[in-house]
Amino acid sequence: MKTKVGILGAGAWGTAIGKAIAEKGNDVVLWSFEQETADDINLRHANSRYLPHAELPHSMTATTDIIEVATGKEFLILSTPSLFILKSVKDILSVPNLQEGQSLIGVITKGFLPSPGEPKLIVETIENFLPGFYKNNVVYISGPSHAEEVVQGKITGLISACPNLRNSIRFRELLNGKTLRVFSSSDVVGVQVCAALKNVVAIAFGIMDALKEKTEIFGDNTESLLLAAGLNEIQILGRAMGATHPETFTSIAGVGDLDVTCRSQFGRNRRFGREIILKNILGSFQSLEDLIAHISQIGYLPEGVIAAQHAWQLCEKHGLKLSIIPLVYKILNKEIHPLDALKQLIENEAFDLTNEVSTASV
Repeated sequence: MKTKVGILGAGAWGTAIGKAIAEKGNDVVLWSFEQETADDINLRHANSRYLPHAELPHSMTATTDIIEVATGKEFLILSTPSLFILKSVKDILSVPNLQEGQSLIGVITKGFLPSPGEPKLIVETIENFLPGFYKNNVVYISGPSHAEEVVQGKITGLISACPNLRNSIRFRELLNGKTLRVFSSSDVVGVQVCAALKNVVAIAFGIMDALKEKTEIFGDNTESLLLAAGLNEIQILGRAMGATHPETFTSIAGVGDLDVTCRSQFGRNRRFGREIILKNILGSFQSLEDLIAHISQIGYLPEGVIAAQHAWQLCEKHGLKLSIIPLVYKILNKEIHPLDALKQLIENEAFDLTNEVSTASV
C-alpha cells in the first residue's frame, strides 16, 4: 500500500527528500510557492530552478495549494526556509488530519526562530502552535546531506530525532533506502543545534578558504583548526540549550554535517563566505538586519546568515564567551573586516579545544 506524503517546500532539499521517498513507491506531493516550479515538476518531472539535472519520479507532483498538500497525508515534512516555516505551519492548522493528530510531522529546515526573550529551536516553536498531542512528537531530520548528491544516489546518512523514538523509527523506515541510511536519536535539541550552527561556522570557513588565495597565513591546517574549534562552540551552545547526548556532536549530525557543509562545493554557506571576500557581497548592505531583509537579492539562501544573528543572541543570553559565532555575526553586521576577524581569532587564542571553556561557560 502506498504511503501518502506531503512536503511543504519545493526547494532543493525538499525535492531531494521527496524524490527518495517517491522512488520507494510512495505518493509524494510538494507545496511550491512558485507556480513555475510546480509546473516544472508536474509537466517536465524536473525542478530546474532549485535542483537542475535531476529527473523526478512521475509519482511526485506539486501544487501551490498548501492545504491540498497537507490534507489526508500520513506523513507531512516541513521544508520551507526558517524565515517562512512558522507561517506555513499556521496556514495548515485547519487541516482535519492535523487537528486530529493523524499525520506524523517531520522537519528538515535548519536554523532558529525569533521569540520573545531569546531565539527558539524550530521544533519547539512549531509544537507550540500545533495541537497539544504533537508536543514531543515532531521528528527532526538532519545530517550531512547535500541535495545535489542525494538525487544522484550517493550514499548518505541522516539522523531522525524525536523524544518519542517510535515516531523517529517511523520516519527512519519511510526514508531508508538503498543509498539513504537513517539512524534514530532522542536528542532532538542537540541535532537541531548542530544543524543550525554548522551553517554559521561554514560562513567563517568560506571566508578563510577565500583568504587562502589572497594571503599566506591561512592553509588547510588552519581550516581544520577552524572546523575543530567550530565544533567545540557548537557543543558549548548545544549543552547550554539542553542537548542530552554528548555523542550527538561526534555523530553524523554534528561533526559529519559540519565537515560536509564547510568543505563541499555544494555548500551555500561556504559559498557565501567565499563571496564575502571574492565578490564583496556585503558591500551594498548596511547591516545584518538589512542583509536579512533583502536576502533574496543574493540569488540563493545561506541559512547561516539568519542563524548567525540568533546564535549571537543566544550566546549573550546564556553568557557564553565564544569567539567564532560572535565574530561571524560582527562580520555580517559590518562591525569588523573579515581578515581582521580571523587574525583576531588566532591572536587571542580563541581556538580553545580543551572544553575547559565549555565547563566554565555552562
